[in-house]
Amino acid sequence: MTAATRVALVTGAARGIGAATVHALVDVGWSVVAVDRGSDDPDLPYALGTEAELDAVVHAANERAGETRVVARLADVRDQAAIDAAVADAEERFGGLDAALAVAGVIAGGVPLWESPVAQQQAVLDINLGGVLTLARAAIPALMRRPAPRSGRFVAVASAAATRGLPMLAAYCAAKAGVAGLVRALGAELADTGVTANAVSPGSTRTPILDESARLYGLPDAEAFAGQQPQRRLLDPAEVAAVLAFLAGPDSGAMTGAVVPVDGGLAL
Repeated sequence: MTAATRVALVTGAARGIGAATVHALVDVGWSVVAVDRGSDDPDLPYALGTEAELDAVVHAANERAGETRVVARLADVRDQAAIDAAVADAEERFGGLDAALAVAGVIAGGVPLWESPVAQQQAVLDINLGGVLTLARAAIPALMRRPAPRSGRFVAVASAAATRGLPMLAAYCAAKAGVAGLVRALGAELADTGVTANAVSPGSTRTPILDESARLYGLPDAEAFAGQQPQRRLLDPAEVAAVLAFLAGPDSGAMTGAVVPVDGGLAL
């Protein structure tokens, strides 16, 4: 199977790392179902990606491709039926699914865990970890429907917060550590099926989540986080997306259950 025939589904596609991942995949010949909630969440204190932003990502990706190879799908990653339908859409439109990338994520906190609103805490857990579980449940059977020998890929976004204790972000750290554990377990479960499961752990990356993190910590802007990474700079979403696109492709076949740091050295 050539790259030109491969099909991916990407969650959190309206902006940030998700949007960059859509572009990275399209640039190497993939067809993509770009999924996002497309609206705010009343339990979270900042603006999420919009339907207009998702449409703009899809339009720009198709312009780059010179043909329609990307479609938008509105779905909340907490809604199993909606994610099931998005996976079915990928199979119906493009003939199958070769990679599912769980990029959707949110952040909240700014106070000790015991002071965090319960609904806010639950949203962080349900989106950052529950949303990965939801996509895995929907997508892995579709990846397995490709005939053997297959090269299906399940890829998730964890975080440097999976291994570092970040104050006032306890639920976020817990969720991202859960993502790391999940892909290790899936790697073992998938064994010799031809489908792999891996994750990336980004460091401080120029995204709306990092802007919200700066606000939670009372910092002037996201640039304040650059100094904590040995490279002394923030990462660009495209740098993380490049590794996600590699993990989604056939050349990553020797990797499974891996959590790859893409963090400017933050985990050192």
